[in-house]
Amino acid sequence: MRKILSLSLTLISMAFVAAASAYAQTETTAKAGNVATPAAAVAITSSSTPTDLARAALVAQGGDKFKNVKSMVLRGSVDLYAPNSTQSIPGGFIIVLAGDKVRMEIDARPAVSFKTIYDGQRSYSSLPGVDFPPASKFGLPLLGKFDQAGYVVAAIPDEKKLRGFSIADGEGNITNFYIEPTTGRVVKFIIPYNGYKFGTENKKLKDVDGVMIPFEFTQRLEMPQGAFFAEFKVKDAKLNQPIGDDVFAMPN
Repeated sequence: MRKILSLSLTLISMAFVAAASAYAQTETTAKAGNVATPAAAVAITSSSTPTDLARAALVAQGGDKFKNVKSMVLRGSVDLYAPNSTQSIPGGFIIVLAGDKVRMEIDARPAVSFKTIYDGQRSYSSLPGVDFPPASKFGLPLLGKFDQAGYVVAAIPDEKKLRGFSIADGEGNITNFYIEPTTGRVVKFIIPYNGYKFGTENKKLKDVDGVMIPFEFTQRLEMPQGAFFAEFKVKDAKLNQPIGDDVFAMPN
């Protein structure tokens, strides 16, 4: 069970960091508060193209403010559910991002405790043999790059009332997005990676200095043993504070 939890948690952390890493110019501190529902500047209709949907999602996420965030620190709690289990394992997490650099730690001892670091070139995981992929290649960061050369926006089937589109980079890394047609807000996104499928669903967002931050969200990882599930609650968020390189130093 511990091995399954450790592997699942390390894999699902990739999706979590991808969810947050786009929020990477004034110092801002926020605590969980009201749900924000910004209006999309791009009207979404039945004839909206995938590019229209991507543009609406970017604007709803904060537009240029979203794209220009330099760093982020998130702290909060997490409840972990192993495959085929209804009993959660409570823990805490911290994640630090600066550009493509990432440090994440989850402490749910005695069941699970691990950290992972990506310094922009090399990756480290306290679980041997599990590499941490660059977070900038998946999830919300792609919204800020969809109109750049080498990125492809494509249509995918809608899901119930949510409109769907995908963004892929030149290496074939892909994220499927599902947004609210009335606000353009990203409700969920799915990342296929190395044979696994990561699903993230935003339950509560908050506007922090014009940027939408997920304060409550769930993640689901489909595995042969069953679905691994995690519930994250952000208690403290800091944007655009100076982050020293030592935060991303590799352990000896």
